[in-house]
Amino acid sequence: MTKAVKIAWGSVAIGLLVLGIKVLAWLMTGSIALLSDALESIVNVATALAALIALRVAARPADEGHPFGHHKAEYFSAVLEGVLIVIAALLILREAWAGLIDPRALDAPWDGLALNLFAGLINGAWCWVLLRAGRALSSPALAADGRHLLSDVLSSVGVTLGVALAFLTGWAWLDPALAILVAVNILWSGWVVIRGSVGGLMDESVPEADLIMMRRIIAANGGGAVQAHDLRARHAGPATFVEFHLVVPGGMSVHDAHEICDRIEAALQSEIDQCTVSIHVEPDHMAEAKAIDVP
Repeated sequence: MTKAVKIAWGSVAIGLLVLGIKVLAWLMTGSIALLSDALESIVNVATALAALIALRVAARPADEGHPFGHHKAEYFSAVLEGVLIVIAALLILREAWAGLIDPRALDAPWDGLALNLFAGLINGAWCWVLLRAGRALSSPALAADGRHLLSDVLSSVGVTLGVALAFLTGWAWLDPALAILVAVNILWSGWVVIRGSVGGLMDESVPEADLIMMRRIIAANGGGAVQAHDLRARHAGPATFVEFHLVVPGGMSVHDAHEICDRIEAALQSEIDQCTVSIHVEPDHMAEAKAIDVP
């Protein structure tokens, strides 16, 4: 079992624990805002399960039917997570609208708010774990889960403070109004997750900073070649695919050209985890004006 899969299992367990606490807080208070917080936790559990399944699929090695691996399974998980987030927001808006039409006083607010705040603290700690793991393991599924959980933490803090204010002031309408704000925040979170995942599925280029780093490595390790051009790179989950054309002197032997390619490939792979490099070797009359110069 990979580290990413272990963390995904942890997300499922944490999600179920927090869901139970938030549902209890809602039952104690009758607050629509706390109900909205609980509904978002249901999404957390569902998306944690989706991420777990995607990570298990993505960890499978390349096979005859999938020669480039199964890395993109994580992007499908993140898209599903975004869709579920949007559905949760719509459910919250429905409940909030009913609460605005017929506002009601809250029951036992302080005990319920204390429980909800405790659940938020648990989520906050786990959110930190997910965001760190998502960056360290280059996992879109864990990163998306962490970003969604961060929005849940922020909305939980806002809901807790808002419900307390609603009870202290006696403004019953404030409770469903807060639920609407939570729903809007969740909708934005869902859009961000879907947008990032669709970019991965559409093979967007890696950030310019990564391309600059790749050009530097190629230039530093391409001694003996003339130049390199047409550098392209993309991410597929934790994997990075790099390809470019390497121009060598026309009279260079295949053996010598291959040694240069091996040197560049090893240097890229030492800097970039799970990096697959494809190099197309060309003779010097194929040189281009816009290229990576090598010594």
